[in-house]
Amino acid sequence: MLSREIADMIVKETMHRLNRNINIMDESGIIIASGDAARLDQVHEGALEVLRLGKPLMIDEANQRRWKGAQTGINLPIELQGQIVGVIGITGEPQEVREFGGLVKMTTELMLRQTLFMQQSEWKRQTMETIIEELIRGEPNNQLIDERLDMLNVRLRPPFDVCLVDIQDRTFQSQTLMRQIEDTIGQTIAGFISVNRLFILFSGLDGAKRELKLRLLRETFQRWGFPFRIGLTEPVYDRNKVTGAYREAELALLIGEPDRVINTYSDIESKALIYQMSAHARERFAGRVFPESVHKFAESLQAFFDSNQNITEAAKALYIHRNTLIYRLRKIKRETGYDPQLFQEAVPLQMALWMLQAEVRRVRPASGPHTK
Repeated sequence: MLSREIADMIVKETMHRLNRNINIMDESGIIIASGDAARLDQVHEGALEVLRLGKPLMIDEANQRRWKGAQTGINLPIELQGQIVGVIGITGEPQEVREFGGLVKMTTELMLRQTLFMQQSEWKRQTMETIIEELIRGEPNNQLIDERLDMLNVRLRPPFDVCLVDIQDRTFQSQTLMRQIEDTIGQTIAGFISVNRLFILFSGLDGAKRELKLRLLRETFQRWGFPFRIGLTEPVYDRNKVTGAYREAELALLIGEPDRVINTYSDIESKALIYQMSAHARERFAGRVFPESVHKFAESLQAFFDSNQNITEAAKALYIHRNTLIYRLRKIKRETGYDPQLFQEAVPLQMALWMLQAEVRRVRPASGPHTK
């Protein structure tokens, strides 16, 4: 618990402030850090006495001979979580060092707690990332996932909801944000899977609780004040299907409305089917249905479809005259053989537009999880 690395850091920091020699002994009374390198790895008999009695020991000229190799000063127990984990010794005149001995002890224990907390946070982060990496793999190692979940004392139960958050600002500390998320929505599986993308797995929530957690999550990011977007899947009931849900959340972010904070897969499911086709199939279909000669009218056609085939509304959205849009739609009909104003013929045209958008975004239908 009190490693040589931590002890050495505490000695350096404390000596820098006090300008006095400091020794730190472990739970066996062995000097593991000292301003005097010659004393390393020696048994400190004064520390053994502190460990035995559990209270400070003053060593002065009168009793110095009782403790082999000891120097005058004060030795104090280092306590962590109700246990004595070591001893810190301050060399000097006993009456002088006694005045600040308690402060040194308190500072040492605070530094040790902070270091331990950081180590535990890092261990938790790495364990979370291992779980996430396995969950979003094509063939997850369920035994490894269960072992890591047990280490975190976390239980996953269906339904499972994958939430991906794209964050445009990385001026914050990841661990600070993760603690805030856990404080807000409770313990969950969450971690960064790339520099700007956060993975969160909701588990065992019904519709109302999911909406509450999602609202709290959104409010947390809004308080931090940086731009973000959330991609959300529909619930899955088999943990092995989290991989597919993860890819659906990716698509929700990729092709969802750019100005919408939360995009769900169900909102873009029809379009998402296009993105799961092979690039070759998309290219052949789009090239046949919507040839390059009418690509210049693609924006107008999409605005027409977004306006539910209402010419007046689409013309307003495009800031053009109604007759101009009518001309363009007729031009598309002549060049493609499909009439955008007829539902049955509009469907392949819309599919072709989505395919062209997919090519621009260069989406691979079998893309795997991000790597760090």
